[in-house]
Amino acid sequence: MRTPLYENHVRLGAKMVDFAGWDMPVQFSTIIAEHNAVRTAGGLVDVSHMGRLRFEGPGAAEFLSSTLTRRVCDMSLGQIRYSLVTNEQGFVLDDVLLGYYLNDFGQPYYMLVVNAGNHDKIVKWIKSRLTEEIATAPGKEVIFNDMSSVWAMIAVQGPNSLELLQPLVDVDLKSMRYYRGSQCRFLHPCAQRQGGIVSRTGYTGEDGFEITLGAGIASKFWDVLVEMGKPLGVIPTGLGCRDTLRLEAGMPLYGHELSESINPIEAGLGSACYLDGYDFPGRDALKKIAQEPLTRTRVGLEILGKRPAREGCKLFVNDEEVGYVTSGSPSPTLGKNIAMGYVKTEFAEPDTALTVDIRGNKAEAKVVPLPFYKRAKK
Repeated sequence: MRTPLYENHVRLGAKMVDFAGWDMPVQFSTIIAEHNAVRTAGGLVDVSHMGRLRFEGPGAAEFLSSTLTRRVCDMSLGQIRYSLVTNEQGFVLDDVLLGYYLNDFGQPYYMLVVNAGNHDKIVKWIKSRLTEEIATAPGKEVIFNDMSSVWAMIAVQGPNSLELLQPLVDVDLKSMRYYRGSQCRFLHPCAQRQGGIVSRTGYTGEDGFEITLGAGIASKFWDVLVEMGKPLGVIPTGLGCRDTLRLEAGMPLYGHELSESINPIEAGLGSACYLDGYDFPGRDALKKIAQEPLTRTRVGLEILGKRPAREGCKLFVNDEEVGYVTSGSPSPTLGKNIAMGYVKTEFAEPDTALTVDIRGNKAEAKVVPLPFYKRAKK
């Protein structure tokens, strides 16, 4: 599959790879150069492969509250919440963002952004729940639309993202708080004042925004961002640096730190699970898990050797296997090798010395606090 920006990426010479069934740019120049650009100036990322699901109707809030791990009914307009979708056993089906907006007719709706690799699974999960009484009873009707193919999504991340994006939307971005969003109109002629959504969210650890817009105008709007970004040092970036950026920021990635064999409590995401109130799938299982001692937990790791530890590398204390690496990479910002992984809880304290097996070679490692990188507040 291809996003509406595929031809733009090819024209810019991007290296394209398969990602969750999508042809996506992994890099345009080098991963390190793009990573550093986001930290110091800014980067543009095509995230149109993510799923975008829209819910409205009198029962939408209650339905979502009974489907996600976070409260929904108390959300204010423009608010965005990070949440999880869990199965009956309390394991993670996906991690998602839910936003609450008003359409052009003043009617409220919710937009749920799901991971590309989980799109089909989550849509099937939602459709199965829409047949239940909570979504079909009189006065509780839910209107569900999968907008993934008709909307595109672009992330503008980095210190200069506000300066680049502000002239292009009719919303005051400076006053917009983190994890907030708004309907907007695009001001550049290429978009003909069409509407969209702009939110102060991202997956890089930097300040930034994500734009949701019609697929038909996405290609021209991307070109405008590229040209206007040049004097600001904002460049197109691929999924390669997005991964190193999120790793430095200690953000979990589904399929690595999260999966259907990992629960939110051991992943350190207990705060994203509201265990009192609406009865979502897995709530009772998570209540039980939360009351029991953890057997393993997600940690940050500093690899002290020259070689980075990658996903699947085993972790040891003496000769005892105590965990494994879920993500690992050199850190362009910090100049050292970092990783995330799961270890037995008794070995999760910072500065605990570990040994990591990297393709048959042992290297020293230690547990360190997450995140590895946190941007300075202005």
